[in-house]
Amino acid sequence: MKKNKNIYTKAVLGLGLIVAIAVIPACKKSFLNVPEQGKQNSAVFWKTAEDAGKGVSAIYGNLRSWENTAFPAIAIESMGSDDAEKGSTPSDASFFNDFDQFNVDPAQGNIGGFWSGQYRNINYANQVLDNVPAIVMDEALKARYLAEAKFVRAFSYFRLVRAFGNVPLRLTTPKDANVDYNLPQAPAAQVYAQIEKDLTEAAEILPQTYPAADKGRATKGAALTLHAKVAMYLKKWSDVATYTNQVMGMGYSLLPDYEKVFRLENENGPESIFEIQCVLLPGNPDASNSQYSQVQGVRGTSGVDGGGWGFNVPTADLAAAFEPGDPRRSGTILFRGTTTPEGDVIPKVGDNPMYNMKSYVPFKLYISNFNEGAQQNVRMLRYSDVLLMNAEAANELGNTGQALSSLEQVRRRARQGNPDILPAVTTTDQTALRAAIYKERRVEFAMEFDRYFDVIRQGRGTAVFGPKGWKAGKNEVWPIPQTEVDLSGGVLIQNPGY
Repeated sequence: MKKNKNIYTKAVLGLGLIVAIAVIPACKKSFLNVPEQGKQNSAVFWKTAEDAGKGVSAIYGNLRSWENTAFPAIAIESMGSDDAEKGSTPSDASFFNDFDQFNVDPAQGNIGGFWSGQYRNINYANQVLDNVPAIVMDEALKARYLAEAKFVRAFSYFRLVRAFGNVPLRLTTPKDANVDYNLPQAPAAQVYAQIEKDLTEAAEILPQTYPAADKGRATKGAALTLHAKVAMYLKKWSDVATYTNQVMGMGYSLLPDYEKVFRLENENGPESIFEIQCVLLPGNPDASNSQYSQVQGVRGTSGVDGGGWGFNVPTADLAAAFEPGDPRRSGTILFRGTTTPEGDVIPKVGDNPMYNMKSYVPFKLYISNFNEGAQQNVRMLRYSDVLLMNAEAANELGNTGQALSSLEQVRRRARQGNPDILPAVTTTDQTALRAAIYKERRVEFAMEFDRYFDVIRQGRGTAVFGPKGWKAGKNEVWPIPQTEVDLSGGVLIQNPGY
C-alpha cells in the first residue's frame, strides 16, 4: 500500500516550512487546468497575469493532496472521534489504532504529514500574496486572487490551530535562512486573530458566485461561513449569528435528498459552500491524484478493479446515534449486504461491516490504473453547517425562536416529506436545546472530519472520548511532530503530556 506522488511538486520540508519552487497542475475546472510547471524556477516566475493565475491554481491543486485528504487528515481529524475507527484488516496500518486510543507517538509520520500539508498550502498562498501585488494586471482580478489566497491560508491555519494549538505563524515566504526559517510557535489566540483578519479581508473582495468555468473557487459565502466556524470555536456567538445570517441571505439551499449531496452530479451544488476540487483526467493518472475516496472505499469488492482500501469506517456507536427512520443513516453508512442507490451490490462478507458512504463513488466509474474515485470532491463547508451554527449561536444568545427555526430547516430536509419521523424539536430550555443541536451536528456531519474537534470545543471531551483514553489537559490537541521539534533545535515546544 503506497500513496501516489505528485510528480509536479518539488519542495523542501524543514522546521515547519515548505519552500515550493514549482507550480502544480490542479483539477478539472478550467481555472485549474494549467500546464506542467515542474521545472519552472520561481526566480523567473511571477511576471505576468498568467503566472498569477497559475500560482492561485496551484493553491487549489495542493488542497487535494494525500496530506490534506487521505491518511494524515484521517488520523488527525477523524480517528479520535467516536464516529470512526481504523477499518481495513487488523494488521494493515495499525498505527491508526494509536490515534483512536490516544496512544500516538509524536514521531508518527502522519502527524508530520498533516502538519507539512497545511504549511505547504500556506506557503503557496504566501507566494501569491508576496508576488502578485507587483504584477501589472487587471486590478480587480488581482484583488480577487489575493482574497482567494487569504481564504486558503485561513482555512489551513484553522486546521492547524485546532489540531495543534500553538503553531508557527508564517505570513510571508522566507528570504533569509538564518532569520526566517525557524519561527517559534505563536499563541493560539494570535493564530486565530490572523485567521479572522484574513477572512474579513477575503469576504470584502470575493464574489458570491462565479461563471461556470470558475466554479469551485472560494466565494464570499465560503469566507463568511469559515469565519462563523472560527467564531464558534472562540465562542463569539454574536459574530457567529452575524456571519451566518449573512450567508443565509445569499441563496444557498438544501438538496431535498441528503444522500445525493455527496454524489458526483451535485458537486458544487446549491448546498455546497466550499469543496476541495478533485478530478479524473483521462490519460493522466499522475494528475488524477486524489486518494480521498480510494482509501475509504469498500475493501476487496468482487469484480471491481482493486476496490478500495477500507479505512476510516463508521462505528457501531455512530450507527446507533441516528433516530429511527432517519435517512441520513443510509446516506452516511454503507452497510455490507446492501445495494447502493446507484446499483452497486455490497457483498455480505468482508473485512468491515460498514464503510463511509459520503466518500463513495459508483464502481462503474472506476478506471484501471487510476485511483478509485479520484473524481470525488471533498465537501468541506455545507449550508446545513451554516444553519446549525446559526441555531447554536441563537440558543446561546437566548433567541430560542431563531434557534428552533434554523434547527428545523435541517431536520425538515432529513425528514424528506415523511411526517412520521424526526419530529420537530420544541423545547425552549436552553440546556436541552443545546443538547439537541449537538446531537443534530453529529448525525448531519458524521464522517466529514468534524466530530472530533466539535466535541472538544463543546467541552465534552472527557464525557464522550474518555472511554477511549482521552485525557483532559493533554488530548485537546495532538502532539507537535517530533521531527519538527528536533529540526528546530528546541525552538518549537512540544505540547504538554507528549
